[in-house]
Amino acid sequence: MGILSNIFHKIFPSSHPAAQAGGQAAPAGGQPPAQQPAQQPAQQPAQQPQAAPAAAPMQQVDVEAILNGMQQQAGQQLNWRTSIVDLMKLLGLDSSLQARKELAAELHYTGDTNDSASMNIWLHRQVMNKLAANGGKVPADLKD
Repeated sequence: MGILSNIFHKIFPSSHPAAQAGGQAAPAGGQPPAQQPAQQPAQQPAQQPQAAPAAAPMQQVDVEAILNGMQQQAGQQLNWRTSIVDLMKLLGLDSSLQARKELAAELHYTGDTNDSASMNIWLHRQVMNKLAANGGKVPADLKD
């Protein structure tokens, strides 16, 4: 299980598709339907009605409310809104440079991982974008 999926598991309820898919809900939802019709055209009509209702009622999870609630219970001040390190600490995950480099690799960071300040800013933005893409309600100022 990757670091992004660990983040998803900490924020999304276990019944949420993003938590079940291990952080791959948006990409997995986009590619297999394109492959399935080519492989099984007779089953396409039966599969699509089942898939569409599952995707449509996906409840948005209020990421800000969840993280603010965790912040209130944390014994320390953590600025999860701007810091990937603080976000990871708030979620009880390893926030070491090595862990952040692993997350950067997982998210296909192409910059210099030795420039941790730039990498951290990019990581935070990407994590917020991924949360939003997978059913999280994320404040607009935290996304691209």
